[in-house]
Amino acid sequence: MKVFSSWSGGKECNLATYKAICQGHEVLFLLNFISEDGERSRSHGTKASVLALQAEAIGIPIIQVKTSWEGYEGNFKKAVRELRSKGIEGGVFGDIDVEEHREWVERVCSEVGIKAFLPLWEINAEKLIEELLKLKFKAIIVATRLDEAFLGKVLDKDLIRQISKLGSHPCGENGEYHTFVKEGPTFRKALKITRGEVKKRDNVWLWDISAELE
Repeated sequence: MKVFSSWSGGKECNLATYKAICQGHEVLFLLNFISEDGERSRSHGTKASVLALQAEAIGIPIIQVKTSWEGYEGNFKKAVRELRSKGIEGGVFGDIDVEEHREWVERVCSEVGIKAFLPLWEINAEKLIEELLKLKFKAIIVATRLDEAFLGKVLDKDLIRQISKLGSHPCGENGEYHTFVKEGPTFRKALKITRGEVKKRDNVWLWDISAELE
């Protein structure tokens, strides 16, 4: 099917997109929701320009939609209806095991007449991390509620063990941490990441990265 991928720039959306492609789906767009001022991703706080460059590195066009949290569902439906008019039949989502997320995704997709694909759903979190690393996706932590020291670290087995020891979901499904992927099997070019300012907002440490194509 012709699909879009719900996009944050992190490890789950990247892995879900890879799996969808392997399953024979044609991923035509990355759909990303950004702040009302157009500066940052609604989900992870990553600069919109960095996400646009990531999409360029992958080679799939990105659609960035401005929205508030209050208007998110309405703007999501509007954007998907426009994609449907372009031939899109389904959406790919990187949710793993949060039931309310799955229910929301399936409901809103049904309401706009497309199919929801969740390639990672109910796969063991440790197995997902193992697959991510085996495929050589390189994901760096760009936001965390755990400890500022995790910012900028590339995910590997040792880091996941440290994160899990703190009582976190291994993949950070409850918002414990967020990542940005700089290279992997779906990328045509890798990204070089430049460390920016570290900020703390609403008890979340944020690493304000910049990027360029290698």
